[in-house]
Amino acid sequence: MTHPTYRSVDVDGFEVFYREAGDPAKPSLLLLHGFPTSGHMFRDLIPLLAKDFHLVAPDLPGFGRSALPSRDQFAYTFDNLAKVIGRFTEVVGLEKFAVYVFDYGAPTGLRLAMAHPERITAIVSQNGNAYTEGLSDGWNPIERYWREPTAENREALRGMLSEDAIRWQYEHGVSNPAQISPDGIALDLFYLQRPEADEIQLDLMLDYASNVALYPAFQAYFREHQPRLLAIWGDKDPFFLPPGAEAYKRDLPNAQVQFLDTGHFALETHANEIADEIRVFLKA
Repeated sequence: MTHPTYRSVDVDGFEVFYREAGDPAKPSLLLLHGFPTSGHMFRDLIPLLAKDFHLVAPDLPGFGRSALPSRDQFAYTFDNLAKVIGRFTEVVGLEKFAVYVFDYGAPTGLRLAMAHPERITAIVSQNGNAYTEGLSDGWNPIERYWREPTAENREALRGMLSEDAIRWQYEHGVSNPAQISPDGIALDLFYLQRPEADEIQLDLMLDYASNVALYPAFQAYFREHQPRLLAIWGDKDPFFLPPGAEAYKRDLPNAQVQFLDTGHFALETHANEIADEIRVFLKA
């Protein structure tokens, strides 16, 4: 059962593609990817954990091999991503699970946790932000779009979808860029070149403001429910700064915070280290 299987499932008319490995009788871990990738980002982590856990990694709506309905059929907001993934967990029978959140997966997964705190056994946040102090200056152009959602400000963000920008996200902060497989970058670019995919991503950049607006609610959830949390962070992330990881301790005094000498896509260089920490954390 350590080798992943690849399936799609109908979630109230929305097709969600997912990777699954491990024994369903063992503790479950839901893996939620970020921008601009897919469940493919967990390709190295899943085999490392599959002997000990049941792993499920869906592609978010509009990402990877999940459905990509047109924007006039589906509103690409983080509320809607979370609704689809929340129903996905019910359709595939995840009743209680830990959740690994990264980048866009963080506001998606934390919405799930707030909606059903009784289902969440633990949270692993790998560069998954929930505090304003974690936002770097790299967000300035996006924040400008939030304040003034003009066509000009939207167009200014299109460069973030280019090949150079995607490669930079993967390589920035990595001491040896030769460790970064070009295959993940190429796959992300392939999915971004589908019809309307660029506009969908710009819609989500605009809606990311809703996540920042929910930070106080996420933090209230932490204080009230005190979920077990491991924040494991590439400390050279150009988007989500180390203070965002440390901030979890403010609301979760027992949170574990660890830093890795790498960038945003920490699994590309430190999958073994992250797997070891998750194994110890979830078995504690």
